[in-house]
Amino acid sequence: MIKIRAWAQYYVDMLTKLGVIRFSILSAATIIFFSITIQASINYILRGQVKLDDLYAAILFAIVVTPWVVFFLSIVVQQLEVSRKRLSNMVYKLQEVRARDLQLQQELQVNLVELNAEFEERKKAESDRNQAFKDLENEVFHREQAQLIVEERSALVRSFIDSSPDLVYYSNEHGRFSGCNLAMEALTGKVEKELIGLTPFDVYGAEIAAKFAATDKAVLSTQLSETYEQWLTYPDGLKACFELRKVPFFGQRNEYMGVLGYGRDITERKKYQDALEKASRDKTTFISTISHELRTPLNGVVGLSRILLDGSLSDEQRQHLNTIYVSAQTMGNIFNDIIDLDKFDRRKFEIVNQPIEFRSFLNDIKTLALLQAEQKGLVLEFDVFGDIPDFINADGTRLRQVLWNLVSNAVKFTDSGTVSIRVFTSEEADNKIGLTFEVEDTGIGISAEGQDKIFAMYYQEQGSKRATGTGIGLSVAKSLMTAMGGDIWVSSELGEGACFTIEFDVDGVERLQHQGSADNKQVQLSVLLVEDIELNVTVCTAILNKFGHTVEVAVDGRSALQMVENNRYDLIFLDINLPDMSGFEVIKTLRENTALELPPVVALTANVINNRQEYIEKGMDDAISKPLSINAVTGVISRLLSRAEEGESITPHYAADTLTGEQDMLDEYLDTDLLQQYLDTLGKDLLLQSVCLFEQTMPSYLTLLNTNLTARDQDAIVDEAHKIKGAAGSIGLTRIQQVAQLAQSPEQPTWWQNIDDWVEQINTEYLHDIKRLKSWIEKQDV
Repeated sequence: MIKIRAWAQYYVDMLTKLGVIRFSILSAATIIFFSITIQASINYILRGQVKLDDLYAAILFAIVVTPWVVFFLSIVVQQLEVSRKRLSNMVYKLQEVRARDLQLQQELQVNLVELNAEFEERKKAESDRNQAFKDLENEVFHREQAQLIVEERSALVRSFIDSSPDLVYYSNEHGRFSGCNLAMEALTGKVEKELIGLTPFDVYGAEIAAKFAATDKAVLSTQLSETYEQWLTYPDGLKACFELRKVPFFGQRNEYMGVLGYGRDITERKKYQDALEKASRDKTTFISTISHELRTPLNGVVGLSRILLDGSLSDEQRQHLNTIYVSAQTMGNIFNDIIDLDKFDRRKFEIVNQPIEFRSFLNDIKTLALLQAEQKGLVLEFDVFGDIPDFINADGTRLRQVLWNLVSNAVKFTDSGTVSIRVFTSEEADNKIGLTFEVEDTGIGISAEGQDKIFAMYYQEQGSKRATGTGIGLSVAKSLMTAMGGDIWVSSELGEGACFTIEFDVDGVERLQHQGSADNKQVQLSVLLVEDIELNVTVCTAILNKFGHTVEVAVDGRSALQMVENNRYDLIFLDINLPDMSGFEVIKTLRENTALELPPVVALTANVINNRQEYIEKGMDDAISKPLSINAVTGVISRLLSRAEEGESITPHYAADTLTGEQDMLDEYLDTDLLQQYLDTLGKDLLLQSVCLFEQTMPSYLTLLNTNLTARDQDAIVDEAHKIKGAAGSIGLTRIQQVAQLAQSPEQPTWWQNIDDWVEQINTEYLHDIKRLKSWIEKQDV
């Protein structure tokens, strides 16, 4: 089959190569040749001979057949050639297709490789994407969880902020509110949505808003916190004091966003502070009153015993009387400790330096120490080292108080042995004199630990001999020495006694000043003594008479005014506490009477003088404390007369302050006439309803009144007191009405001093008065 294809192909190639004519001739020749050959061969085989006719027949057959065969074959060949060409074209195309297919196959393979790679990449990408989806899901989950936590925390923080009683707000850099908590909403009467965008001037009054805006601006400009106190008013009129603190706050990128404000209600703290201040004032008043009441009989004991000591006495009488005198002085020192404790709390120690005769001062200290030491069988050693000046300029009362305290302690804690007092003097620059006092004993001593605490308030050393007393003496002594510019310290060993040392500087005083004072003592004066206590009158009269002065006595303020108008005096001693009016009211009336030629007026007070200038500002020329001493009386006379001789005006300018006494305690609680008219007109039930309505509304009135009092808002106090007065008067509560009338009258000079008591009286008494009113109504027959 392959050979036939090859021959056929050869035939076709020949026809194509030779062309139809040449191929036809060649084919005819070939056929004739084969025809003759075959005919001859057949005849030869069959006949054994070859005839020429057979050859001619063969040639003729070939000639006849050859064209047809050649034509047929040519047609076939042509057809075949056409078919071959077509087939070749098809083969070529197929080859192109195949080549293209191969190329496509190669490309496909490459694409498959790339596809496989891409598939792997996509697979990997898919895996990564799935992982990313998982990570994203996890992140979304965590973000959702974080968001929930943030929302929960935000809600919790918001809950904390809203539940906080403190004000919380924040405003933007333009000073407009951006948010707040519930407490701020309650204060402003606006919900947060209404508050956002408003300025302080839209919310508060002009004064408060200006302060609010100014502090916001300060925080904005300095970016530092601001803290201040501000009274704010709730929509219902209730006032509260807030401690406002404002701080800058910043965003996540540290950009300034505005002001964050906090406000803590410190109204109760203010009330406590006011209560403490009032308690302190009440304590001071109480101590002053007790001091005055206790000193009054004591003054008589001290004064009369001093007078008797100047008379003719036996040694035994003098010793007994000296004991009385020293005991009274010691009692006075205890009073001084009590009063000094009050001043110690208020840090109001006053040091009044005056010329004192130093030798006489030392003799007084020695006499007291000797008396106390002899009573316990102790030996007193009193030594002076250095030159003793005749006079020094010092506060003799305070110095004597310190030394007496040290001497008393030395005697108290020494059962046997000696008490030594040593005085050292030294000259310093600028006419200064250095003074050192040592008080040493052989008593129980002080432990090393106790020496660090001995000057502390209320401290008492614990040991075999328990301390007795208040425990404030050394603390006051320490404060007094500090006030005098000196110091005090102790050195001791337990069981070996103690040595207290005080050291300070004083000014020297020339003898001439004392001589002038002595000369002034010889001047006979006409003195008016305004005093209501008989003992004080006796003592003061005896002292003044001893120096040759004549004394007239007035026992109350009105008598004093009449005697000054009708007589001429050289000096007036005026007690502050008189039965009918105060000494300040007396001097005010005298100063206002320009027709009088008023002599110097010296105030007498049983209180310790904290500030002498206060007495001078109220019209006095000077002031001295009781019990009166000879030095105090002669000293004040000397000062006033010397000033008069120098031509100096001793009448200070007096600011006419209007002083009024407090209202007397009301005896009647109810306006029964008005109530009876109500009963006759309205009936018992309606009147009781009115009383119950007053009882229900009174707490709200008092709440506003108390907060306004704490805020010291005078106008608001007056307004609330006016409401209470009207409400109380409408149901016949006379006492509450009158007290409220006082509270609504700020024109009174002592209004601020008394308003706390009036408000407290209203708070504590109105329920009792309501109870009385209800009881009265129930008893009435209509």
